[in-house]
Amino acid sequence: MKDRIKEIMESQHMTQQVFASFLGMSPASLSSIFNGRTKPTLNIVDAIKKKIPGISTDWLLFGTGQMFLDPKAADSTSVDSPDPSTQEPMIDFGSDKTPSTIPQNQTLPFSGVNPTPKTIEKTQIKYIDKPQR
Repeated sequence: MKDRIKEIMESQHMTQQVFASFLGMSPASLSSIFNGRTKPTLNIVDAIKKKIPGISTDWLLFGTGQMFLDPKAADSTSVDSPDPSTQEPMIDFGSDKTPSTIPQNQTLPFSGVNPTPKTIEKTQIKYIDKPQR
């Protein structure tokens, strides 16, 4: 079964670390499965099935049949696309208002950003002579 889990990981183009966090398990647990120290549990199979619903449970558990229930599922399950309502806003780097196109006397409107004052620290070195014994 560890070979089939590794095959799923490779089909999703993920590293062990990324795949472990994708499944919600520790990278050390996944590594110990791949190294043969521990056997995969039903919790791992359940996590894979929840994250990749198109995977065939018979194939994962017993190695029979096709890897995916639907041949198109291999492409569509690579990474769950985040829900747009929970996704953070994106920064638009392709804006027309680049510094080179703004006249010199205008400034960009920065909301909520204050410049950090520069503090210059002066380093002093003190030499202390110790008296002879």
